[in-house]
Amino acid sequence: MSLKTLRKASAVALPNCYSWDARADALSHWAERPLAADDDANTISLYDVIGEDWWSGDGFTAKKMGGILRSIGGRDVTVKINSPGGDMFEGLAIYNQLAEHPGKVTVKVMGIAASAASIIAMAGDEVLMGEGTTMMIHRAWGAVIGNYHDFTAAAPVFDGFDRNMAAIYAGRTGKSEADIIAMLDGPSRRSDGTYLTAAEAIDQKFADGTFDGAADAAPSARADVPEPILARRRWEAKLAHAGLTRKQRDEIFSLGQRDATRNATRDAGVDLADIRRFMENLKS
Repeated sequence: MSLKTLRKASAVALPNCYSWDARADALSHWAERPLAADDDANTISLYDVIGEDWWSGDGFTAKKMGGILRSIGGRDVTVKINSPGGDMFEGLAIYNQLAEHPGKVTVKVMGIAASAASIIAMAGDEVLMGEGTTMMIHRAWGAVIGNYHDFTAAAPVFDGFDRNMAAIYAGRTGKSEADIIAMLDGPSRRSDGTYLTAAEAIDQKFADGTFDGAADAAPSARADVPEPILARRRWEAKLAHAGLTRKQRDEIFSLGQRDATRNATRDAGVDLADIRRFMENLKS
């Protein structure tokens, strides 16, 4: 059974015209760490972005987690994580689902647990880091498109996100919320966040220990991530580093697949000819 009493993340309202995104550097870490799914019925493999994944149609959502936990029942579970993060709303919901699970929750970080994925990791009764793995925490990211009122309404929502996250991290680590907020900022506002090695995460109480990754890294009978998906992951990381928004990246991967409705609603700031030239330059 579960041994810890975990803080429940309070709900916050979704700001108007909100769009989530994952950090470009976290995407780079994740893209190069494909992992096979696990065949154990009591193991949950969280190897996707958090929230609906726009380019594959997958992603890991609270709805998906709810279905898996219902099938497992009250038994102990292991959650294996390799994720760059994503939708913080979904991440907090998944955290709450795991925090309320009656069985013991063991979290194993298999690659990177960044952003929303690091929040999910905090729901473990025991959090274990594999060799060479990383945890990253930072202030909530997202884009809000609209007028003065939309941006004004969004600011306190993002502040609420940060305070929710700080309370969760503080509850596990014993640090003050002020110290956690400083870690979410990183050394400067431009740095936005803190990366922790396995040893650092354990030393600062974000994790409890390590595990022998040899057995866990062995491939299962299921196929690993297909090469076309890996290629898209790598391209997305490059485009994100170059400053393209999630919507613009969506436009690129949808070239040649648009219907008339999508063309009609295209963002005027996306020039497809410029994008093609940009992608050719990236290849060279």
